[in-house]
Amino acid sequence: MEYVNLGRTGIKVSRICLGCMTYGSSQWRAWVLNDDASRPFFRRAWEAGINFFDTADMYSNGASEEVLGRALRELAIPRDQVVIATKVFHPTGKTPNERGLCAKHIRHSIDASLKRLQLDYVDLYQIHRFDSTTPIEETLTALDAVVQAGKVLHLGASSMFAWQLAKMLYTSDRLGLARFVTMQNHYNLVYREEEREVNPLCRDEGLGLLPWSPLARGFLTGNRRPGDHGDTSRAKTDDFAHSLYYQDADFAVVDRVTEVAKKRGVPNAQVALAWLLHQPGMTAPIIGASKPHHLDDAISAVGLKLEPSELKSLEEPYRPHPVLGHA
Repeated sequence: MEYVNLGRTGIKVSRICLGCMTYGSSQWRAWVLNDDASRPFFRRAWEAGINFFDTADMYSNGASEEVLGRALRELAIPRDQVVIATKVFHPTGKTPNERGLCAKHIRHSIDASLKRLQLDYVDLYQIHRFDSTTPIEETLTALDAVVQAGKVLHLGASSMFAWQLAKMLYTSDRLGLARFVTMQNHYNLVYREEEREVNPLCRDEGLGLLPWSPLARGFLTGNRRPGDHGDTSRAKTDDFAHSLYYQDADFAVVDRVTEVAKKRGVPNAQVALAWLLHQPGMTAPIIGASKPHHLDDAISAVGLKLEPSELKSLEEPYRPHPVLGHA
């Protein structure tokens, strides 16, 4: 495993981050794995050198954080050796103040997340989306407060427009508040709109990139079809993915991934992840794993070095998309 700095911080993280949306409760999503089924993935990740785990308070309505917390304890993973990230924004209840990025919700959400994780701090606390209903100054002041309280080491952003991120960074600097050190955005071979504005801004400001859906929710593995969407439970039921991808040009990109993968003698997933790891400013793609080979492919991708001609071939078929993933 390779390790890099988390943005401009001194924290070292593995080039692969294990995303924990897949672990929690199948009552939330049919494809989610429960406690017992999840444990082998945490064990395999840790043994392979992955020290970076990402979850959110809304995954399985909090159960994902609970599963991750129990795994850390049951596998006796030392707290000083592991980097834990979680998020705040999406509803955690039915009332108006149990959502968004107001000071009240942030204050309660961090405490609830720490309780579920059985931790006294998280390494990275991320805003899951931009909140247009709350003043930026209120959000950033509340986030700074949880840093000053020792409950959070660093702050991160997620999908938003470049002007919104720039305004938040400027406000942090103007008020002398803790600023974002990472950006978790929607970025993969079939959705590259972030290359226009957000990614260059992040590189200039020193924010490490932690792309979500690096395999386009499985689309880049080559097992999706235009008509019926594929064979897996997630492929058939993931309406979000159906709204993001499935253009003709998207399938052309997958064909190029398949060509490179066959020549290399590796699965599509390794090639798609290796392409991401070659991109400037990249810290660690956040991968999901519900089958053992998902994790193995991600780990192997770290050592897969693509030639310039292969990178060019993978990128050629891309066609612009409307902005997707901010909601």
